Amino acid sequence: MNAPTNQQLIDFVIAEARLLDEQRFDDWLQLFAEDGHYWMPLAHGQTDAKLHASLLYEDKLLLKVRVERLRGARTFSQQPKSHCHHLLQMPSIEARDEATGIYTTRTAFHYVEARLDQQTLYAG
Repeated sequence: MNAPTNQQLIDFVIAEARLLDEQRFDDWLQLFAEDGHYWMPLAHGQTDAKLHASLLYEDKLLLKVRVERLRGARTFSQQPKSHCHHLLQMPSIEARDEATGIYTTRTAFHYVEARLDQQTLYAG
């Protein structure tokens, strides 16, 4: 397999946000390898999810559970369903390691979650 170009990495980040905004959760889940993890650090500057407390550190099974909750079929907290919108700064490529297949991107963003008449804005 060829290493992705910088533009392909940028396109991937943008496409991931769009899948979430469009509530295409099954397609979003397909982006993750079976041994992948979704990590949201608790504090700025954390470098290892296993050495620090995290807001999220989920494997693919837990991501599937999260998607089921977001679908709202059996979850009171998602009645009615929330909707989201990502506004991304152009992603940048911070590091490339073709030998290990590890690529690091950075993207400043605003994320808005809307439910009924309430909107919550997050920035990161």
